[in-house]
Amino acid sequence: MRVIIIGSDKLAYFLGRQFASKGYRLTIITPDEKQAVMLSRKVKGTIISGDGSNPAVLEDAGAYSADAILALTSQDQDNLVACQVAQQIYGVPRTVALVNDPENKEVFQKLGVSVAFSATEILGSLIEQEADEQDIRNLISIAHGEVTVTEITLQEDSPAVGQTPAELNLKGAAISCVVRSNQVLLPQNWSRLRAGDQIILVSESDQCAAAQRTIMGEEH
Repeated sequence: MRVIIIGSDKLAYFLGRQFASKGYRLTIITPDEKQAVMLSRKVKGTIISGDGSNPAVLEDAGAYSADAILALTSQDQDNLVACQVAQQIYGVPRTVALVNDPENKEVFQKLGVSVAFSATEILGSLIEQEADEQDIRNLISIAHGEVTVTEITLQEDSPAVGQTPAELNLKGAAISCVVRSNQVLLPQNWSRLRAGDQIILVSESDQCAAAQRTIMGEEH
């Protein structure tokens, strides 16, 4: 897989190092010459000093054969232009852009950027989830987003306390295991749920909210 990263901060460095460790053919474009020298010493890949939104620079970086481009600069306009040039001129199939101003995210999506993400929005979401849903934590989304894995900590007033899996009658979801007193219990090793149990719930993404309500109650 051939990946081009545009950026000059630690995000570009750490992602570049991660991709290189997986054997990806990596090119990093940075406008900072000193950063380019540092990256060339620490990251296995091709390092180019230049403007990543410039078509000529992208061509030098191998955009014609790239599978993905990540535009991670601090300037939304540069990130958007880089993604559009990569798509429209060089036919790069997947573009990812950092959106520094969350209000620009919708614009990026409408203009065809494959993935536009806002660090501010993500951080805000994590803080809200920690503050408002301390008992429920989404762990991971798999199978192209079709399946969600969630960790749920049962409270004394949770409807699922005292219930068996069959009695819960979950639709499109299943409890894969329970963590109780720092021990992982598989379904055959527990019968009824207890307050304090940490449930690992695997569910179809569109059934996740309903399953959580069944386990934790409507107010959650």
